[in-house]
Amino acid sequence: MVRNNWTREEVEKIYNQPFLDLVYQAATVHRENFDPNEVQISTLLSIKTGGCPEDCSYCSQAARYHTNVKVQKLLPYEEVIQAANRAKDSGSSRFCMGAAWREVRDNKDFDRVLDMVKGVNSLGMEVCCTLGMLSEEQAQKLKDAGLYAYNHNIDTSEEYYDDVISTRTYDDRLETLGNVRKAKLSVCSGGIIGMGESAGDRIGMLLTLANLPEHPESVPVNNLVPVEGTPFENQKTASVWDLVRVIATARIMMPKSAVRLSAGRLELNYEGQAFCFMAGANSIFSGDVLLTTPNPDTKSDAELFQILSIKPKEAFKDARKTGIEFNQIPSAQGLEHKH
Repeated sequence: MVRNNWTREEVEKIYNQPFLDLVYQAATVHRENFDPNEVQISTLLSIKTGGCPEDCSYCSQAARYHTNVKVQKLLPYEEVIQAANRAKDSGSSRFCMGAAWREVRDNKDFDRVLDMVKGVNSLGMEVCCTLGMLSEEQAQKLKDAGLYAYNHNIDTSEEYYDDVISTRTYDDRLETLGNVRKAKLSVCSGGIIGMGESAGDRIGMLLTLANLPEHPESVPVNNLVPVEGTPFENQKTASVWDLVRVIATARIMMPKSAVRLSAGRLELNYEGQAFCFMAGANSIFSGDVLLTTPNPDTKSDAELFQILSIKPKEAFKDARKTGIEFNQIPSAQGLEHKH
């Protein structure tokens, strides 16, 4: 049953129960709502890298930190479409484009991103963008261009948020999620663990997401990858057991959402990733780089999928199941056009 009125006490009881009981409960919920042997493969490309004016303590792309990231202007259209084609050929059904902006501005760069969205959409892939804050009108422009999903993470609990970021507020993030929802786009929103937050903060983050008027269709769970030159460079990251606890609790609270095992996967062995899938994760990012963060390569993922008998999920399967609108999908996919 989908609920949007969770209490902290209820979630604490779920989160803190014996580990194997938690995994069993989450696996049961997962099997009631999804094929447990099917995982969505997504690819994330940085289309504009570095030089961001924000001060997110975990991020290598903040201009104020001295990291190894080189500032790169917006990629050419052709390069993005080539990357999307490669991603599709390697099994990805969703292609996400990230730009290191604080917010979307109505300028030529945004027009170029709209063209990229149209181009990737024409390949029959779910198109996702993460471009920072945006208005309702900008969200609608992205939707009209063929965008399927928009990512905007809340990162952590409202209580711990100011320890991570000072250049935008928690309410700013929630406002952007509201604008995305008004444009009837699929919402992708999750957070990061291993930033020095408490278990209570992890519970608070999940409470915020699960008590939104509608659950995000996709919930990325990231484990911090410490980057030299950032304030969190020496942070001790979360254990695989903590990661599984967050994934399992997210699965129980948001039973119809995709739970994405995101950044930090390179530090997990196959057994750890298998535990995450058992606990309800059913989406990953593929490719050896996530924006600027190392990630397992496609060969490694293919081997893992073969060992676990996991098959990749086809594009737009969840849209047809949930009624999310989507535009301009090639008829060759055998899908109904919705305009």
